[in-house]
Amino acid sequence: MQRPSSRCGPAKLNSDSVYVYILECRDGTLYTGWTNDIEKRLKAHNAGAGIGAKYTRGRTPVTLVHTEVLPERGAALSREAQIKRMSRAKKLALIRAAENAK
Repeated sequence: MQRPSSRCGPAKLNSDSVYVYILECRDGTLYTGWTNDIEKRLKAHNAGAGIGAKYTRGRTPVTLVHTEVLPERGAALSREAQIKRMSRAKKLALIRAAENAK
């Protein structure tokens, strides 16, 4: 399995790539999702009004704190599920590790 490329902050888009991301909500909670257009998805989450995920609607504004670039949708879905199973502490460690790797 190809290891995902990690980074914090907005990722530059590549039409063939898929992204797994972690958002920090206004209330400090973390939300994990996947997309093929991070900028558009972040705007949707922050727009509320039924566009973004139900979880983030009442927790805006949200901030992008972590992204990973994956080669295909299936890999992104698997990685998203893996991150969602992590404890909050492990997610924060993942975010810090990516920040330190910059």
